[in-house]
Amino acid sequence: MPDFTLLTREQQAIAHLPAQGTVFLEGLAGSGKTTAAVERLRFLLEQGAPVETILILVPQRSLGAPYAAALRQPELQDCLGGAEILTMGGLAQRMVDLFWPLAAERAGFASPNRLPTFLTLEIAQYYMAFLVRPLIGQSYFESVVIDRNRLYSQILDNLNKAALVGFPHTEIGERLKSAWIGEPGQRRVYDQAQECGELFRRFCLEHNLLDFSLQMEVFRQHLWPQPICRKYLRERYRHLIYDNIEEDTPVAHDLAREWLPDFQSALLIFDHEAGYRIFLGADPDHAYTLKEACDTSIHFQRRFTSSSELRALGARFSRSMGRATGTEEPGVGSEDLSVADARAGLAYEPHHFHPEMVEWVVENITRLVVKEGAQPQEIAVLAPFLSDALRFGLATRLKEAGIAVRSQRPSRGLREEPATQCLITLAALAHPQWKIQPGKQDVAAMLVLAIEEMDLVRARLLSEIVYRVKNGRPTLSSFDRIQAEMRERITYRFHQPYETLRLWLEAYQQEPPWELDHFFSRLFGEVLTQPGFGFYHNLDAGAITARLIEAVRKFRWVTGVHLEAEGVSLGREYIRTVQDGIIPALAAEAWQDMLQRNAVLLAPAYTFLMNNQAVDYQFWLNVGGMGWWERLDQPLTHPYVLNRNWAGGRPWTDADEVAANNETLYRVTLGLLRRCRKQIFLGLSDLSEQGYEQQGPLLRAIQRTLRQLSGSRESSHV
Repeated sequence: MPDFTLLTREQQAIAHLPAQGTVFLEGLAGSGKTTAAVERLRFLLEQGAPVETILILVPQRSLGAPYAAALRQPELQDCLGGAEILTMGGLAQRMVDLFWPLAAERAGFASPNRLPTFLTLEIAQYYMAFLVRPLIGQSYFESVVIDRNRLYSQILDNLNKAALVGFPHTEIGERLKSAWIGEPGQRRVYDQAQECGELFRRFCLEHNLLDFSLQMEVFRQHLWPQPICRKYLRERYRHLIYDNIEEDTPVAHDLAREWLPDFQSALLIFDHEAGYRIFLGADPDHAYTLKEACDTSIHFQRRFTSSSELRALGARFSRSMGRATGTEEPGVGSEDLSVADARAGLAYEPHHFHPEMVEWVVENITRLVVKEGAQPQEIAVLAPFLSDALRFGLATRLKEAGIAVRSQRPSRGLREEPATQCLITLAALAHPQWKIQPGKQDVAAMLVLAIEEMDLVRARLLSEIVYRVKNGRPTLSSFDRIQAEMRERITYRFHQPYETLRLWLEAYQQEPPWELDHFFSRLFGEVLTQPGFGFYHNLDAGAITARLIEAVRKFRWVTGVHLEAEGVSLGREYIRTVQDGIIPALAAEAWQDMLQRNAVLLAPAYTFLMNNQAVDYQFWLNVGGMGWWERLDQPLTHPYVLNRNWAGGRPWTDADEVAANNETLYRVTLGLLRRCRKQIFLGLSDLSEQGYEQQGPLLRAIQRTLRQLSGSRESSHV
């Protein structure tokens, strides 16, 4: 049985809920809602509810981690299988796969008798690139200055918004144009985005391809209304736990509202002042309307995660943002504000130059870990955007101090990973028939990573001598043909690993080419992970290689027949796709593996928030930067206009933009405070990483907060 003595009375009440009825549980982050829901799951199982009848819904798979961990506990090992932990999109895919014959013809697929192919985000972007790339050559999007991968992903995002908000995808362009009040030329861009979206949808219907948006539409419009489908779901699932509903979309909420009467019991969990996935279609206001559909509502007031000092700081920050009166933040009374020292929750030191701030961050992390015994996994270094230079500088300095580092940037393309660049360069060298010609700097970078302890200076010398392009085909020459003087400069210690790598590539070219994922797998195992090579004991490179191999394999499974019919080399086409910056979806398992490593986390603030993890210490970098406040430029889409709450035909003004950015700043900073147990470290520098002066809204809000606390001019220097 679960140990209910460790729970509060309110949490025990949730865990002991009767096995019938619907409950709406609300409260701030850190108030123990998910903990109570996990115990509710365990209690249901102990009371004899068949595990297969329990459905756990979450907006993204990583948010189901606490439930998955509970199901792995020894006391539940007798449960056969496990409770289903799904997103609404995952449920839609399962239902479409199971009931495909009922929906295929109604949905307009060209071959309803043929099984469908479900597209990952990466492969959907590939097909979008396949269709849109020729149009870009015809002057489409000529006024849009963004990377190709962002262009493709924003068109897909428009289709997703239509499916998740609940309006026809044919209306996307008109909705965007009706809200636009800037340069007239932008309306043409919206028309082109609409045209590309419709072209992609027709292509999917013609080839039985289902991207995320089409899966949701087929499920919602053609399967959900079918009595046989509803009967299947009603008999399959009897108990529901739906967590973080504020991060889910209006269509998901609509489905849940209609589905609730079919459940024997249901627990819906709502976080106040959250909704960090608004740019992905989340609608916290719409989520809160589900409270009306529940039999009972319970509000958790108590806070467990953050210290009293941080709670008081959050209350003061709310006041500085003009968002609260009286007792400020729920769960923090006037007595808490007067007793708790909100300043104790903050640590900061002003700096003029950005590198000085980075060095201060490294020194404080080293002090916490080495001198105070803090666990690295209890430290998160967060920024609105984590550039390659910032990430590399922090990781290098921390590793020099003997502190492990893990980093996560979901928006980071595979091509940006050094391990990927190394493998792609080697693939081009191994397949000269592709006539992909890496630059000498690419070959030098490959040598640095592929050969253990090879430095960039020697790698450049070596690449200048041994790398040539003949008749469009890249080649490497033997180390033995290098002049003796130059061999000594490069040093003989690199002779054997270089020759081993070159001869392996040469031997490969004598055989029929392998599938690209097989090539990467064998190259990784037979050469790069051997002693003397760069992937030996390099766990990060191994993780990136595994992701790359999995991505290539999925790409081959889905596109192989199509590319073969077009007479296109799959390997060459995939390399081209990676060079376009196509972003792979992050597997939930990869995120959880990373969380389990005892290492300091480097991540964008949104990434940290959307995985709902708390740590002891947070470092906020570039506090004066506009990235904490300013919305990322998205010239082909708009998360607020393509929203159910936006009145059609109403223009989006500067006042709307400022209000939305202020709301974002408030939610993000309060969300971070509520996920920190001990202390926040503010990374302050007058100049940004690029050398620009930083005086953004977050810095000004913190200055107002500190002035309130001190009543002196001292804080004005922050």
